[in-house]
Amino acid sequence: MNTKKYLRILIIVLLLALITACSSPATEPVADTDSPELVSPEEPVEEEAEEVVEEVVSVVNVSFWHTYNEESPENEMLTNTLIPMFEEAHPEIKIESLSVAYPDFRTKLMTAIAGGVAPDLIRADIIWVPEFADMGALAALDDLMPDFNDYAEKVFPGPLSTNYWNGHYYGLPLDTNTKVMLQNSDVLTAAGIDQPAKTVDEFWAQCAAVKQANQDTYLFAADGTFAWVMLPWIWSGGGNIMDEGFTTADGYLNGPETVAVYEMWLDMYKEGCIAPTMLGEGIDTFSGVGQGLYAGFDNGPWTYPILAGQYEDVELVASLFPAGQGGSVEVVGGEDVVLFEQSDAKDASVEFIRFLLSEEYQLKMAEVGQIPVLSSAINSDYLQDHPYYGIFLEQLATAKARPAHPLWSQIDEIMTDAGQLILREEMTVQEALDEAVSKINPLLGN
Repeated sequence: MNTKKYLRILIIVLLLALITACSSPATEPVADTDSPELVSPEEPVEEEAEEVVEEVVSVVNVSFWHTYNEESPENEMLTNTLIPMFEEAHPEIKIESLSVAYPDFRTKLMTAIAGGVAPDLIRADIIWVPEFADMGALAALDDLMPDFNDYAEKVFPGPLSTNYWNGHYYGLPLDTNTKVMLQNSDVLTAAGIDQPAKTVDEFWAQCAAVKQANQDTYLFAADGTFAWVMLPWIWSGGGNIMDEGFTTADGYLNGPETVAVYEMWLDMYKEGCIAPTMLGEGIDTFSGVGQGLYAGFDNGPWTYPILAGQYEDVELVASLFPAGQGGSVEVVGGEDVVLFEQSDAKDASVEFIRFLLSEEYQLKMAEVGQIPVLSSAINSDYLQDHPYYGIFLEQLATAKARPAHPLWSQIDEIMTDAGQLILREEMTVQEALDEAVSKINPLLGN
């Protein structure tokens, strides 16, 4: 073999050896038993990381503002029991609960709306819903929820009506309350009254017996002449304060049925049947009922724990609001759940709304003092066996909501002033109510 040919062969062999060395896998490191386990490059590390990232990103946060005091049983039930229950069933949704003091709630909410950072959901006072809906701040739930009617049919009609404005429902009732007639049993016994009054006429007739037993005792007490006090008497008497479409108060607030209610009130006030608390005088209503100075009042379920804390020996006689020609009609209170138009988590928020309207949620909150909005709850063992919820649930079947108008606060103030003028006899009933109508109608667009 000549030298040139030998050199060519040697160069080819060396090149092949070099190529083989570059393409061979590196020597595997020896595992150190004291070191963390080494991960083989062949394991799908990147794919697992992508799955973890995808799982974190898929969780949707839903902000829920409410006015439960942080230390209250309601807030404890919500945050420690019910929200974890929902999140366990919906791991893709995280509920961010925020407690806001009631006096600060509306201001904080207005600021958030203006800044484009409104919460997804709030537990709203029923009188706020039409105001926020009129602003365009709320999403119409009857458009957003395909099953809205299913939930609407499950709740009491009075609480449901507080969510209606301008052709749409902007929320669903979350919790509710109403009032019934509550009287001190000792006062009734002393007056020889063994049955609560079933009609308005029977009720006012009790005044004579109460006065005969104790001239200084009043049959009825209330905190003023605002709508929360007067509407049950007006509605049960067959009157009203405006038409159903909220277009006029003329012929309603100053109509013959409503005028007759105010005239009866004036007569009863002058005869000493109604406590001077109506005009801001005398001791407060709870103390008066507790001490037997007032035979009773129409009030809510919160009356029981309040009186029990101060007058533990007082026994209350509860009955439906006395019926007039309009029936036995009380006023609805409570809160609604509403969804803001700014929300980026509408689907997840709607899923939480469905949970809030479940019987499981409603009955758990009933354990800490909230009256459910589900009509089916009446038949639950808890409420059937409850010492006083039953009468309030029965009254809710005929209770009505205050007019859901965005300017309701101003209308209520006008009504309050008219009632004060009547009881102080600074105007006749007809004059005061006619003047009230002249102020309310411009707010209704007339």
